[in-house]
Amino acid sequence: MPEFQLPPALAEQARRFAAEGGVPVEPRLASTVVLLRDPFEAYLIRRVATMAFAASMYAFPGGGVDPRDSAVHPAWAGPSPQEWAARLAVDEAVARSIVCAAVREVFEESGVLLAGPGPDTVVGDVSGAEWEAARLALIARELGFAEFLSRRGLVLRSDLLTPWSRWITPEFEPRRFDTYFFLARLPGGQVPRDVGGEADDHVWCAPAEAADGRYTMLPPTRYTLMELAEAGSIAAVLAAAPARNPADAIRPTAPGSA
Repeated sequence: MPEFQLPPALAEQARRFAAEGGVPVEPRLASTVVLLRDPFEAYLIRRVATMAFAASMYAFPGGGVDPRDSAVHPAWAGPSPQEWAARLAVDEAVARSIVCAAVREVFEESGVLLAGPGPDTVVGDVSGAEWEAARLALIARELGFAEFLSRRGLVLRSDLLTPWSRWITPEFEPRRFDTYFFLARLPGGQVPRDVGGEADDHVWCAPAEAADGRYTMLPPTRYTLMELAEAGSIAAVLAAAPARNPADAIRPTAPGSA
């Protein structure tokens, strides 16, 4: 199983947790989307300072699975939930939830919607007042994503997502996530925007620039950007993805830990 060593400050936190006999909390299932656009840039948001997790850090749009996410069926295009279940090594309902959460979260946090009126189409500009009202209702959990798609006559475009990796928050963290990372090209006609709420800044940047230390971010974000930078292009990244195992969790460890 892949491992990734923690930076010194987090490694010290991990050692204190172990020395004090800390009991890890159960990680919450989550999804993250790395939006990409030519000429090979990735989209990052900066989480507000008041957030309980990763405050003031730059991150990709994403968040925890909503229990209602598994209800998105049959408003679905692309690989079936059964195919996603095999790819992610989970059962069908969990796979449906993970994929739906990815699409829902990137809409909530960036205003980009990976859905369309048919299996081969994607909506265009979704920045209007009605779209914004729906986005806010989703964030407030006043509206489920399945209901949102149904009202709009849309299908979720699961084929616009490419699975990339899976990261599990270290045991010493008080808030833990089992997060599946996906890649997605920015759909034509859509523009990510500063939607406020959990983020107070956003930026498009080349992966190599984002990974060189100018932005404060947690190891999974930085490491993912380093992998993308090494690939060198969107085409190369997407070509490499099928050979990866997105079900094989990366578990950051402290240097010298067992």
